[in-house]
Amino acid sequence: MADTRSAAWDTYSQSKPQRRATNAKGETTWFNWTQHADHGPGAEVLDAEPGSRVLDLGCGSGGNLAHMATLGMRAVGVDLSPAQLGKARQRWDDVGGMELHQSEALAFLADSPVSFDAVYSVFGAAYFTDPGLMLPAVHSRLAPGGVFAMSQHPAVDGCYGCQASYIPRGPDEDPAVVKRWDYPPETWASMFKGYGFEDVTAVVLPAPATGKRRIGTLLIRGARQG
Repeated sequence: MADTRSAAWDTYSQSKPQRRATNAKGETTWFNWTQHADHGPGAEVLDAEPGSRVLDLGCGSGGNLAHMATLGMRAVGVDLSPAQLGKARQRWDDVGGMELHQSEALAFLADSPVSFDAVYSVFGAAYFTDPGLMLPAVHSRLAPGGVFAMSQHPAVDGCYGCQASYIPRGPDEDPAVVKRWDYPPETWASMFKGYGFEDVTAVVLPAPATGKRRIGTLLIRGARQG
């Protein structure tokens, strides 16, 4: 199953260009929780200070992780896709403080010998892993007072629980299928609290006022007791 999902995300990687050289503010690295360019909150959501150890679950091509490294964090990224990690190494080869691993998120969390001051997932592994497994695994690896935050598409009304996502693989092949988990904000908040997170928030960030894309972004955040 892991090989099938890895191949699916390798295919996805081929369809995505590298991150822009600069954003609208002229910054060469930046943090973006949403699917909309230059929109929404940034790394401040994680309450992480320079020197903090942070973990990106499903780091993809590494844009957010590179930004955390430039802020002085010990930035660790894990992704299932060798192609995505290859793009991260190529794009951010001049950024120090980044550590990349190819692994399933749950396996990495189970095997990690260290705790993290912040864990995050931006349309990443936390979106595509059963929260009944992911949330306790993340909680166990957070340092006291540490923050976990994740973002993804809001659920379609009435379409809750495990859903199918389809990744195109070209005109001659059926799409790859991966699972994702969708719930309304109040359900996510309840699940976070049920697995020991405190100060939980779950909100849908609206889409920018301009532009044709109108789907917002669900952002969930919680902290381990200090």
